[in-house]
Amino acid sequence: MGPDDMKRIELEIIALSHSVSQTQNYAIILGDVEGSRRLPIVIGGFEAQAIAVVLERMTPNRPLTHDLFKAALTNFSIEIREIIINDLIDGIFFSKLVCEREGEIYEIDSRTSDALAMAVRFSCPIYTYQFIMNNASLEMDELEGDGKKPMKSKLKTSDSFSKQSVEDLEKLLAKVLEEEDYKKAAKIRDEINKRKSV
Repeated sequence: MGPDDMKRIELEIIALSHSVSQTQNYAIILGDVEGSRRLPIVIGGFEAQAIAVVLERMTPNRPLTHDLFKAALTNFSIEIREIIINDLIDGIFFSKLVCEREGEIYEIDSRTSDALAMAVRFSCPIYTYQFIMNNASLEMDELEGDGKKPMKSKLKTSDSFSKQSVEDLEKLLAKVLEEEDYKKAAKIRDEINKRKSV
């Protein structure tokens, strides 16, 4: 592996949507900040919910597991400075949290989905290496058809909401938030925002 393979690439979250290959999972799309390459990563529903809550600026009635972990780290004066997707083995991404406490740097191994859920909570940068992008990334137009339509950091809106009024959707949104179904809430909020932007 040459020095170029270990070049760090900064990524940002471009989209969160249902995976086309595994219906019980979601795909999070990370984009190269300085280029058009996209890195799709399949994650579970729980982790998708944990990321969607932050992206959609929702406030859970009770802290989710990742909120609890953030509170614990913060109370012990530990900050996550960055996350690094540092390996890819047999199609599985490996990551680590780079933490700082009193000037000391610590690295903690993490599942990539959990690392991303923490990154959005600490507003810290996401990095990977060139060799991972070479092996697993796609060009933007491979994901977006002609590449002209921008991707949104939102969950895919269900057609079932398109027939309901905004008033009904807002009532439904309040109900699903109370039930802590944040994946559904994100879809409803998408539909409401789409209507209001017309």
